[in-house]
Amino acid sequence: MKIVSSFVILALISIHFAFGQNSVQIAVTNFKNNTAFTNASISFCAINIATDSVIAEYNPNLSLPPASITKLFSTATALEILGPNYTPSTRIYLEGEIDSNGVLQGNIWIRGGGDASLGSKYYNEEGSENKFLENWADTLSKLGIKSVAGGIIADGSEFGYAGIPDGWNWSDMGNYYGAGPSGLVIYDNMLRYTFKTGSFAGSKTELISIFPTIKGFQFHNYITSSKKNSDNSYVFGAPYSLDRFASGTLPINNKAFVVKGSLPDPEFQLAYEFEKILTQKGVFSKKGAIAARQLDTCKITIRYTSNFKLVYTQVGASILSIATHTNMKSVNLFAEELLCLVGYKQTKDGCTENSISQLEKYWRPKIDLSGMYLKDGSGLSRSNAISARHFCSLLIEMTKSPNYAAFLSTLPLSGCSGTLSGVCKNQLGHGKIRAKSGTMTRIKSYSGYVESTSGKKIAFTIIVNNFNCSSNEVVNQMETIFNAMSTY
Repeated sequence: MKIVSSFVILALISIHFAFGQNSVQIAVTNFKNNTAFTNASISFCAINIATDSVIAEYNPNLSLPPASITKLFSTATALEILGPNYTPSTRIYLEGEIDSNGVLQGNIWIRGGGDASLGSKYYNEEGSENKFLENWADTLSKLGIKSVAGGIIADGSEFGYAGIPDGWNWSDMGNYYGAGPSGLVIYDNMLRYTFKTGSFAGSKTELISIFPTIKGFQFHNYITSSKKNSDNSYVFGAPYSLDRFASGTLPINNKAFVVKGSLPDPEFQLAYEFEKILTQKGVFSKKGAIAARQLDTCKITIRYTSNFKLVYTQVGASILSIATHTNMKSVNLFAEELLCLVGYKQTKDGCTENSISQLEKYWRPKIDLSGMYLKDGSGLSRSNAISARHFCSLLIEMTKSPNYAAFLSTLPLSGCSGTLSGVCKNQLGHGKIRAKSGTMTRIKSYSGYVESTSGKKIAFTIIVNNFNCSSNEVVNQMETIFNAMSTY
């Protein structure tokens, strides 16, 4: 009888274990063992949808800040609760009567409904942002209004006035991607700064203009010129505050460099922009532009009574259209608007906190939400904590929905479209992955579906926090996993 050493037994077990692993699990193991992820937190899960069996996993229940793949919950929930063809609307009311001289003895009210497409760059060519306001003004002129004794009141209260969701950083909220949700949206809630830069590094920059013009706006410019050929500037400022300052650098020798920031008060800004259009057409308002937020008036639930006459309804972009831009281009504002629309649809309260409650209420019977902490709709909040398992459960549930085809169409295709146009380009995974990407400082994530060469359909999610390399290098390493799933 031969005695086999314990070393040989261990070696045989190791070999057996290695051969027992599939190619995806091996790719995941190699990924986590990379020295770039020594200090990282990783959550990964890949599930065969047809058999509901795990293909590979690593810390699948570890809840982490997932960045923009959070948008999958917002878009999926909006499609489920509102439907792909639902269109939010903005309504124009007259409070008071028009007298024989064409004077409206009262106010014009603009009631928001969460339409993100008003003046949006995604729905209007440059220079035509105000076309919808022109249409509004023409409608009022046809009613015989020549002047307004009261004011032009913009009412965005249906989504509340929190300004931004919980967990958004001070360094984010003044920039374009930090534009918070609002019942009234205009120009993507974006403020465009145009700078002239100096001829040498360290020289001052000059603010030439802003669009739109903001009444009472204060700007403090600490941006300098740099030889770096990129925008390294940051704008700082809180919601509703007209005081903004900016620091960082912009490329030298530029006569008109545009920096995008967040609009301080979209509700008032819409009233102000409409007032300017009316004035151009010879219709003057005695009290001018007013934000409903600043009025001591009755609650919205009893505000629009028989004293108000609905005279125009602006039909907005569909939920499917907004969701497509949200996932393809990772538009934070659109994700937040979709989330708030869910809350408003269910309870007439579109604030972020209530909307998250409604989202969780919808998914709790279908998905195990234990350990999931959601604070916004876009993923910008670092207080979000969601696991790979949570995302895969959502993805699998959506395959059972009549809205699945619509949901799938919103997701970028690897090597071809949206934020995945460069992922697995000309590799094995080219054209086989539809997924949402997520990127923040020290966070990289992907979540979506894989159609493998063998015909298997896979739901997968990978979230990595606190890696010791560049974001591009993380993607390069992740592509080995994506390619393995594509050929599984």
